[in-house]
This record gives sequence, C-alpha cells and structure tokens, in this order.
Amino acid sequence: MSNASRTGFAEDVKGARPIQFNNPPERDNCTERRLRRKLDLRVVPMILLAMMSSMDRIAITFARLKGLQSDLHLTDVQYDTVIAVVYASYCPALVPSNMVGLFRPSIYIGCCVVIWGIISTLTGLTKDYDSIITCRILLGLAEAVFYPGCSYLLSSWYTRKELGLRTTLMFAGGLTAHAFGSLCAAAVLGTMEGMLHIAAWRWLFFIQGIFTVAVGILSMWLLPDYPHNTRWLSVEEKYLAQLRLAKDVGEADIDSENASIFEGLRMAITDVKAYLFMFLAFSLYLSTSFTNFFPTLTATLGYSTTVTLLIAAPPWVLPAIVGVVNGWHSDRTGERFFHSVIYWWITIVGLVISLSTMATAARYLAQYLMALSLTGGTLLIAWVADAIPRPPGKRSVAIALTMLFGNAGTLVGSYIWKENWSPQYHPSFLICLCSLLATVVFAFIIREMQKRENKHVEHLKINGLNKDERRRIEKAAEMEGVTIDEAFKRRKRLVNSY
Repeated sequence: MSNASRTGFAEDVKGARPIQFNNPPERDNCTERRLRRKLDLRVVPMILLAMMSSMDRIAITFARLKGLQSDLHLTDVQYDTVIAVVYASYCPALVPSNMVGLFRPSIYIGCCVVIWGIISTLTGLTKDYDSIITCRILLGLAEAVFYPGCSYLLSSWYTRKELGLRTTLMFAGGLTAHAFGSLCAAAVLGTMEGMLHIAAWRWLFFIQGIFTVAVGILSMWLLPDYPHNTRWLSVEEKYLAQLRLAKDVGEADIDSENASIFEGLRMAITDVKAYLFMFLAFSLYLSTSFTNFFPTLTATLGYSTTVTLLIAAPPWVLPAIVGVVNGWHSDRTGERFFHSVIYWWITIVGLVISLSTMATAARYLAQYLMALSLTGGTLLIAWVADAIPRPPGKRSVAIALTMLFGNAGTLVGSYIWKENWSPQYHPSFLICLCSLLATVVFAFIIREMQKRENKHVEHLKINGLNKDERRRIEKAAEMEGVTIDEAFKRRKRLVNSY
C-alpha cells in the first residue's frame, strides 16, 4: 500500500488530545483493552476471507475427482499447468499491490474479493483448456491483494506481543478451508451431479464463487483501514492506536518524509534478512506443495471419491487448532524460531513415513503430521514484521516479497507430483523433505542474525542514528510526552523477537 496512504501522524487526527491518556494506568489499560476487542472483531472477516481465498484456489483439486479433467479434455501436463498458473500470475502482483494499494484498504481488498469471486463463478462455465487457464490467471491476479495486504494491515494495528495470534488466526482460516472445502465438495459432488443438466463440479464453482462475492461486499464495511483514517474509531482511539505502535518498537510507525512508493522496495532489497526470509519461504512452500494435491494423495488410500473427500478434511483441523494455540504462546513468550521449527521436525517424521510405507493407516497418520508443517508457517509473516518493523514501507514490501517467494515455491511444487510417480510419489516426498531441512537451516541463520542485531542495538548511541530513525524516535517521544533521550533509551530496551 502506498506510502502516502500508510503515513499517519498523531497531529493528522483532528482534535486529538494526548492529555486524554494521562490517566491512571488502570484506566489506560481498560481503554486499550476496549480498543483491542473492537479490532479483534474486525479480524473475524479476515478469517472468513482467508478461508474463501484458499477454497476458491483449491476447488479445482476437488473438481478433478468428479470429471473436470476429462470434461475439459486436459492432459496431465495441462492440468498441472492449470494448478501452477494461478501462482504464476499471483506472485508478480504481490509486491506492486502492497506498494500502490489504495488509501482505503477495506475498499481495495473488498473489491478484489468480489472480483475473484466472480472469476471463481465463471470457472464453472469453462469449456476447454484455454478458458480455464484464462480464469486461473485472472484468479491469481485478484487474490494477490489479500494475504500480503491483510498481513501488512494487521501489523499496522497490533503490537509484537499481539501480532502472532492474529496472523495465525487469519492463516488458520486458510488451513480450515482445506477441511471445509473437502466437506463442501463431498456434499456438492455427491448430490448435485446432473442437476439442471449441469455437472456437479461446475456447481461447486458456482456455489463457492457466489458466496465469495457476498462476503467480499460485506467486507468493505467490516474491514478496518489504518489507525489514522478508520471511520469507526473515535479521535481518542485513533490516537491510542498510533501510540501503542510507537511504544511497542520505540519508533513511530511512519515512513520517511517525501518517500516515493519505491523507497520501501529499495530498503527491503538491501536488507539481508529480507533475502533470508524469501529463501526460507520458498523452501517452506515447496515442501508443503502437497496441499494442492491432498485429495489426490488421499485417493491413493483406495477409497471412493466421497469417502476420500471426507477423510481428507480432518488432517487440516489439527494444524488450525494447534496453530492458534501456538501463535498465542509465541506472543506471550516473544519467541518465533522454536515455535515454528518444532512443527517442521514433526512434518519431517511424516515425510519419512510416507517414503517408507504404503500401509493405509501409516500413510493417513503421515498426512496429519505433514499438515502440521503449516502450523509453523502461520507465524512466518509475524516473524517478518517483528524482524523488519520500521519503516512501514519497508515492512510492507518485505512481507510481500516473502509471500512472493513462498508462492513461487508452490508454483515449482505444482510440477513435482507427477502422475507417473503415483501412488508412492517417492521423488515428490524426497523433494519436500530436502526443502524442509533447508527451511530449518534458513530459520536458524535468521535467528542468529537477530541475536547479533539485538546486541548491536544495546550499544547504539543516539548520534549514530540516521535522519529517518531519529525522526521516528522523535515522533514517538512527542506522542508519549517524553524527551528524545528517554525515548531512545526505551528503544534500546525493546529488542526484536526471534
């Protein structure tokens, strides 16, 4: 989202009265809790939107089980391309979307949700390879707005002690989409075949697409904008929302004066941590590429289509529930590395089981363990926001670049589940295993780098700040009603989470 739309100053809030918060701590805490509850209610639509985003993207994997591939006369390579092309259009649009997004994220995101819902609905009308590939390309472009935009938006409202849980809740919506998507597909594909002389897989796209459009329209009124321009906050609440972020990092959440939309990009691509997060995301998403082929993998257990869809749902409930608890505990402890890596090691066990046996019970257990890899992945964006908190333009681009490389990993992963490798898929699981091991290595390097950075901050002198860093600390000092020296000392105590 553009720098102009992101920059919010306390003085921009007409009538703001800092003296309002010079009250006893108990009253300030109560006011902040009320604000946080009000914000949390606005996170709920994000969870639903995340669910619809994933369901609309993976609906094609369920439709394949009921004749989509044969009805559209797709070869195996063409089907793989149809899966992959959504990420080919999705990835290039991620960074520009977060750089030049509109002034009102609620309208911008809501409109894009309506557009992708319409595209999803039209997928049910496709007749051949050319028409479905066109729909998938357009779907990728429209959905590129959602995850990076909402992730950045959450980081513009919540402190580092709150962000992990909220981002996990949003991504948990995407995880449960696999479960609800399976159940929805089982109901539609099992009961609507031939209704009005229309194939059941087409009904699946119609129903999900129309529901997405309805949710998108509602989200324009439900989603927040930024702390300085959200319509449903009072003047004092707008001020408090900005003050919370300033106190959290010790710097105001503002960009450089007169910064262009490319300033955040320039700063992000010159930060080594951004590259490490990008490589981590690529290897992680490549290792979890099985998510787009989960119904196909479940079908290797030998059950009917309806039973396959039903038993494909439960493995996705576990990472969603565990992920929320994990995100909450990560916020409480201020730790990200171990809260992510432990689940990746569990997934490695699941991948080894899948490589070792074709026994039905063992392979199904492995699916539960593999799905847990996404529990650790739900904290990735919160970790990026913690590691690169200021300025907001840089944080926004870093989040988008991380998602770009992550989805590039998914794009590559679309081609590693070859039909002639079934039903064992040994090469596929081996690629996932190696990629996940690389993910653990990248995470460890980032952790060590952040530990060194925190030690460097402890010895930083105020005259060693650059112009923009000093300006952000001065703004934080002004908002808190303290001197810049006091604000700087506080900034040195606020180390980054890792």
